Amino acid sequence: MEIYEMTALMLAEKIRSRELTPTEAVLSVADAIKARDEKLNCYTSLDVDGALEAAKNVENAISRGENLSPLAGVPIGIKDDICELGRKATAGSKMLSDFTAPYNAIVIDKIKSAGMIPLGRLNMDEFAMGWSTETSHFGAVKNPWDLSRTAGGSSGGSAAAVAADECVIALGTDTGGSIRQPCAFCGVTGLKPTYGAVSRYGLIAFASSLDVIGPVGKTARDTAALFSIIKGADSRDMTSRDSEDITLSNSLKGVKIGVPTELFGCDINGEVRENIVASKKVFESLGAECVEVSLSLLKYAGSAYYIIACAEASSNLARYDGVRFGHRATDCDTLEEMYIKSRSEGFGAEVKKRIMLGNFVLSAGYFDDYYNRALKVKRLICDAFDDAFNKCDIILSPVTSSTAYRLGESPTKMYLDDTYTSIVNLAGLPALSLPCGFDSEGMPTGLQLIGRAFDEKSILSAGALYQSCTDFHLKKPRI
Repeated sequence: MEIYEMTALMLAEKIRSRELTPTEAVLSVADAIKARDEKLNCYTSLDVDGALEAAKNVENAISRGENLSPLAGVPIGIKDDICELGRKATAGSKMLSDFTAPYNAIVIDKIKSAGMIPLGRLNMDEFAMGWSTETSHFGAVKNPWDLSRTAGGSSGGSAAAVAADECVIALGTDTGGSIRQPCAFCGVTGLKPTYGAVSRYGLIAFASSLDVIGPVGKTARDTAALFSIIKGADSRDMTSRDSEDITLSNSLKGVKIGVPTELFGCDINGEVRENIVASKKVFESLGAECVEVSLSLLKYAGSAYYIIACAEASSNLARYDGVRFGHRATDCDTLEEMYIKSRSEGFGAEVKKRIMLGNFVLSAGYFDDYYNRALKVKRLICDAFDDAFNKCDIILSPVTSSTAYRLGESPTKMYLDDTYTSIVNLAGLPALSLPCGFDSEGMPTGLQLIGRAFDEKSILSAGALYQSCTDFHLKKPRI
């Protein structure tokens, strides 16, 4: 097995036992990137020299006998909307193509303190607005399983890089499914934590009440290890709080898994449905009891999500005016003209569309009809989940209705597919995406485990047990 093919925990164990060095790990992953990324376009930038310097620091700590974290020495990819001091943070946009972060996000401080080694910046949909990483200013990310298909979005670079062994583990962000959907499309594992479980300080905002930073890994155990490092309260993010330590359970006996009938509608691809039903049987064989629950408000989730997300996006992106930072247009005669030209040139079509929709739903005369009504639906969705969790401990659902989209596919289906993931963001709950099989064309399918707020432990434990008796997560694309 090549070094870059190892799981994060396996690699870290070999580094602690001195079978391998962090320098060897960095060079191995860098070689994989060099060999494959021209086809996949997962990275917007690399810092191999900086990673090698960090690797030496970890090696010195090992030689001094210091107590190291479970992932010390492991190279990690960073989604390009998470600020890292001295590195470009473009958020996949022309607007920020020359922006260099003046500080570290809290999650960057935490992974560096844990001895992890940032290797490069991962491609993404512009300002995380998209479903396929096709809206990126730096071009689309290709799916490692089929280069004619998307890797999903907006964390397409994170998921594709892990699937293609271009990084051992990665950080992504999730606003309406942006970790879980690309993980399902690329056959890897990703966690969308509870809102507030991870500090958002240093994250370039899309929709502040929905955005979450989370791990993308090869296994549920890898994602649990990284989540344990990045989680916790932060005084600079007042929405954050501490949660219990993640010690995974080795049994599902007595655990009730809810299966919402509304999440298996007629729009779901038959092969996806078959794989989800088969995964339900696996959980039952592990001792879990599957019960039927209802999420009847599911049909309203997509509409409520886009109203809230676009409203918040239009407010967050108002700061990009060509004055303080970001792209500035030239040859402008007036300040107003500079504002207009800077934003017109800096933002892509999808971002402009969402800004316009957000401005509309927040405008006088429409605020109550749209935005306030969407907030009421959000509250009702939270109540519906509370009712469902009175009957079960975990909810099982599809991630998307199909496998990865073809490049250039109409966005209409992509908008509708957000239903299965965005409902979780509206409720602020944790959810885990796991590979659960393949369709007849060899493309991965994913299942979603949804947990109670701040109960990442339950879904990660269930995911790890599922992967202990299945091998979907072990299969590799041929690039």
